[in-house]
Amino acid sequence: MPASEVLNSQRNDDSFEGVWDELEWRGLIQLSTDAEQLKSLVNGPPITYYCGFDPTAPSLHLGNLVQLLLMRRLQLAGHKPLGLVGGSTGLIGDPRPTAERTLNTKDTVAEWVGYLQAQVSKFLSFDGANAARLVNNLDWTAPMSAIDFLRDIGKHFRVGTMLKKDAVSSRLNSSEGISYAEFSYQILQGLDYLELFRSYDCVLQTGGSDQWGNLTSGTELVRKAEGATVHAIGTPLITNTDGTKFGKSEGNAIWLDASMCSPYAFYQFWLNTDDADVIDRLKVFTFLSRADIDALADAVAAEPFKRAAQLRLAVEVTTLVHGTEAAQAAIAASAALFGQGELAALDASTLESALRELPNTTAAPNTLVSQLLVDTGLTASLGESRRAISQGGVYLNNVQVESADAVLDDAALNHGMAVLRRGKKTLAGIFAT
Repeated sequence: MPASEVLNSQRNDDSFEGVWDELEWRGLIQLSTDAEQLKSLVNGPPITYYCGFDPTAPSLHLGNLVQLLLMRRLQLAGHKPLGLVGGSTGLIGDPRPTAERTLNTKDTVAEWVGYLQAQVSKFLSFDGANAARLVNNLDWTAPMSAIDFLRDIGKHFRVGTMLKKDAVSSRLNSSEGISYAEFSYQILQGLDYLELFRSYDCVLQTGGSDQWGNLTSGTELVRKAEGATVHAIGTPLITNTDGTKFGKSEGNAIWLDASMCSPYAFYQFWLNTDDADVIDRLKVFTFLSRADIDALADAVAAEPFKRAAQLRLAVEVTTLVHGTEAAQAAIAASAALFGQGELAALDASTLESALRELPNTTAAPNTLVSQLLVDTGLTASLGESRRAISQGGVYLNNVQVESADAVLDDAALNHGMAVLRRGKKTLAGIFAT
């Protein structure tokens, strides 16, 4: 299914009174400026809203996907999205909790702006009365002199208030401190909201709840500079079951770019979702209806071992991000690796992507399978390898290895690769040299 067909298949759930009620049910609203006013606003006639994405990496990630899908839900309700990719804010980056960011070159940031604009474009419709628009904050910050910035924008900010922002206060209390550049980030983001309010009558900004200080810097600036009331929504952070955040600063980002996180690895990430988290993930990351999700919740409670909710989640989100063809290839690879499908039917790139996610090794022709078990960590010694083979628990490309003297030969290879399995679930990859 092409990206355009995926977009056309998306719907909000009409069992809710309005989109605000659906957003609340999906758990997408952790913080907001005024819930009653916002409910009236987003359940009413079309408004213009925006979300910003900074090019501090060459790809968006799972946390950004929350915002993209929130933007899409609002667009499906008739509202007009502005996708902002921060060509200027990306040159600085919002303050991290513990240390200064490494500044990227202007050329690198400009290149990444293009990558992120292409990714944002996949999730929004650019047709119709509420067509999405892409904007770049470099367009209005680059022509502005430092004096104009301080006189026209900086005069509205109070240092005491800026110091109380969580991102700033945590850095001030760290050994690293905070530079004036990162301290000023909230002013730049506030300027974005003011510019979009003036140019597009934008009255809503969305972002992660960890960005709340930056979001409200914009609502306050618009109030002071224009005497107008605008709004913000802060979404919950997506965390592991142990409470740690997913993101590039934590080193565990789930990237949306297939070259940085293969569709197979992406599919497996969702497939491995904990039972305690899977229904919340379905609400946030899919367009499944309340009735469908409630049915999957019942399935988790009654037959958790079937993992029906995780399977549906993995298919839905992989299709959403990478398309139907890539999702089906990931499903086929997952089945084939565990002996439930044909390995020979997998194309080379899909098989390689899958094996790179496993413990793996390179091997010369005619290497003993017993040695490969040791080299990949599936066994601790050659003796353990021979015992595992004699007990019938070792498979090469899903064919049972019957002899302790078996070797890796051409017949065992598929596109120059092989899958080594011990038991039902312990896998490793072999790449022939």
